Amino acid sequence: MEKYYIGIDLGGMSAKAGLMDGKGTIHCMDRCKTDPGDPVETTLENLATLAKKLMAEYDITKDNVEAIGIGSPGVIDSGTGTVVHWSNFHWNNVPLAEGLSAKTGLPVFVANDANAAALGEAKFGSGRNYEDSVMLTLGTGIGGGIVLGGKLFEGYRSAGGELGHTVIRRGGIKCTCGRYGCFECYASATALKRDTRNAMERHPESLMWQSVSSLEDVNGRTAFDAARRGDETAKMIVNNFIECLGDGIVNIVNLLRPQVIIIGGGVSNEGDYLLNPVREFVYEHIYAPREYAPLEIVRAQLGNDAGIYGAAAYAMARMLAKTCL
Repeated sequence: MEKYYIGIDLGGMSAKAGLMDGKGTIHCMDRCKTDPGDPVETTLENLATLAKKLMAEYDITKDNVEAIGIGSPGVIDSGTGTVVHWSNFHWNNVPLAEGLSAKTGLPVFVANDANAAALGEAKFGSGRNYEDSVMLTLGTGIGGGIVLGGKLFEGYRSAGGELGHTVIRRGGIKCTCGRYGCFECYASATALKRDTRNAMERHPESLMWQSVSSLEDVNGRTAFDAARRGDETAKMIVNNFIECLGDGIVNIVNLLRPQVIIIGGGVSNEGDYLLNPVREFVYEHIYAPREYAPLEIVRAQLGNDAGIYGAAAYAMARMLAKTCL
């Protein structure tokens, strides 16, 4: 009897889930709403209902399902499946795995959502042909995850892998974490939009003003679109962003030397216009030459589904580890 895994990508407004077989094929997907104001019990009920809907849609029972994996925001103790802290939901020490397992009768495993997305890309996306990969998601901050030897690296008590909070500018911009000069302060989508707005205020002649009606309309594409049209101010913003992203990647490569760096998030939609100069910068500045230890820098493939794939893959890996004990 074929076994299946349910992957749940838990977010602040919705939870997305998919039913995956042991070969990595997602057979059906669904979602439910989530709300920070809901009691934990309500969220657990909604997740249990979501899992059961997937089983009903594919006409299987829980006897066909090996386990459920969840990618959750926040600080996660993946050893116990506990959400240690999730500020958006005001969760502290919530036994997410235990609670959902009680409602579904299935083993449940929980990982940080960025780690889950990285594992999804590593197993079924852009990293599937590599054993060692690092994913960077350029969004509000810089999320990320590390996969070494085909296994997710989480650090002691699942507290590692915070790649966005490595410092690339000593004494630089203050980060939300309290430090100054963090990677995500310079190479996240938030940083790109901030720098774009600042440059537009200083340069009212810039072509960037032609694509927006106000500074509030600026997004991650604004500078890139104008740079393609030859705008010098926009080129300056883009080049600075590329160098900051490159600096952070060089640090990661020098420390871990993965085979591939996977770039996700909305900014990655710029494709080779972003990635080619990033590659050039990184290849020039890494310590061991690329000819000796080949390194690829690629765009993520799974998009918003990476967390579902990764959560299911995480459940699969945890169940396999249990059978090997």
